[in-house]
Amino acid sequence: MIPRTDSSFIAVARGEAAADVVIESGQIVDVHSRRLRAASVVIHGGRIAAVLDPSMTAKAIQRIDAGGMVVMPGLLDAHMHIESTMLPPSTCSHMMLPHGTAGVVADPHEIANVSGIAGIRWMMEDARRAAMHIWFTASSCVPASGLESANANLSADDLHPLFDDPRIIALAELMNFPGTIAGDPDLLAKSALGLSRRGRVDGHAPALSGQRLQAYIAAGPSSDHECFRADEAIEKLESGQRIFIREGSAARNLRDLLPAVTPANAHRFCFCTDDVHACHGFEDGHLDRVIRRAAQMGFDGPTAVAMASLHVAEHYGLRDWGAIAPGLAADIALVRLGHDGWSSMKVERMLIAGNEVARDGACTSETMPVVVPAFLRSTVHLPASLNAAAFTPHGESSKPARVVGVIPGQIVTEQLLEQPCVVGGRVCADPSRDLLLLASIERHGGAGGIGCGLVRGFGMRRGAIASTVGHDAHNLSVAGVDPADMLLAVQRLAEIGGGQCVAEGGRILAELPLSIAGLLSDRSVAEVAAAQHAMDAAYVSLGGTLADPFMQLSFLPLSVIPHLKVSDRGIIDVDAFSVVPLQDGVTS
Repeated sequence: MIPRTDSSFIAVARGEAAADVVIESGQIVDVHSRRLRAASVVIHGGRIAAVLDPSMTAKAIQRIDAGGMVVMPGLLDAHMHIESTMLPPSTCSHMMLPHGTAGVVADPHEIANVSGIAGIRWMMEDARRAAMHIWFTASSCVPASGLESANANLSADDLHPLFDDPRIIALAELMNFPGTIAGDPDLLAKSALGLSRRGRVDGHAPALSGQRLQAYIAAGPSSDHECFRADEAIEKLESGQRIFIREGSAARNLRDLLPAVTPANAHRFCFCTDDVHACHGFEDGHLDRVIRRAAQMGFDGPTAVAMASLHVAEHYGLRDWGAIAPGLAADIALVRLGHDGWSSMKVERMLIAGNEVARDGACTSETMPVVVPAFLRSTVHLPASLNAAAFTPHGESSKPARVVGVIPGQIVTEQLLEQPCVVGGRVCADPSRDLLLLASIERHGGAGGIGCGLVRGFGMRRGAIASTVGHDAHNLSVAGVDPADMLLAVQRLAEIGGGQCVAEGGRILAELPLSIAGLLSDRSVAEVAAAQHAMDAAYVSLGGTLADPFMQLSFLPLSVIPHLKVSDRGIIDVDAFSVVPLQDGVTS
């Protein structure tokens, strides 16, 4: 972009020289006053030179007739993990640009858990090929905690060089909130690094309240995207945090948190997606989907746009983005409102730095090839002795067993107690009660540990599903009825270098290869979305009832999200922050 202090740019702003582009006959979303107003937008050198009353004219080389459409600032996602789209950054941009997203703040801790600093640097290098803006945060918790086995362990010293890149704009979410509250020296050193280098640390503190919350915030985190109740959001907001309302594929908190937003406090809220699958982002939309859903709940459209643009830019100090105003980047979406207003808004055209990059739901910018280094291939290494019996832990029918209770639309789980089905001293699945076997297998070639338990909520009557996407250490997760199908699914993922699949009766019904670190595909957005639909359909054929089973499965090993999880280290009671047995008094 041309510098905003360039004399030729100022001449255009004064109306004395011709602009590159003028957008006319539209209504801009004024995110500062949270209203729509008729105006023309003058663009020169990639920046907005002026926002003029329609009665005023401007010289221009090119004119765009908005035809009464809404002219909206490019949207900004406050927090997401690009890896959850299963696409590299350059490909992922083609999923988001047609939906009005101009930029995202990405935490690359998924690939960092698999490939360390080298994986982060590869993500940042690939992001240079994207037509949209991708800023990064330095992954603070790799692994998320000592209760799961990653392939990397990043210290503050490891992270320090990343901050030499200006695209690193914060320390990423400080996920190990129990360790932070306890004063863990490594975590506090990381927080100090983020505060000293960027003045900003992102938070992660689900259900935290009271004095423990105060201690956590005192350590540095100034945002939180893990709220799932309105009162939780208000307590954190009143303690000085900015609240990111998350609406992703598995975790959908918009309906519960939106009532906490008022005209007086809206400036303290942003939108984020955190984790979204390619099929949802490609077809349903990205942040435009969140704005539509908010409007359907009766929320004000311009305020929703501000929460997905200006407020994000203000939080991260992105001074060139977030609004349609003189001097800012000309990242602009032309939006057509439906008969019911924002509830059915649709992005028609997208400009980045004044250049069209998407129109009518498709990217017009060039697709760049993805270059993948060898160290990101062949990352799935299973224990040589793995067999079907490994998925059936020892148990006693007379004692209740801990069960992970999946909550649809949430990544928090319930900690349930059920009498298990036990045959020959081993716990089995009981699909009549929706009790499935669940396992997490260390797949990085380290200790080769296997954690086993029971899960309720998938609804499957037979077969198995498996994934090498397992937040955040990304070991291999598998849930199923038949241990033989579980073993087949696991072995198939090792064969293809990682991915997700569905198995039944000794056959693989559907699969999505993820040969880049076991997390990402080098296929197109449309191909990945189609494969995800095929897997979802195969899952439903087994009796499955969840809307997004693989995203829900991927969070079941995560040891820093309440309440009960299963990592490769065993069954995790997150509230106690410890490994617990399947049944008290029974050794598996």
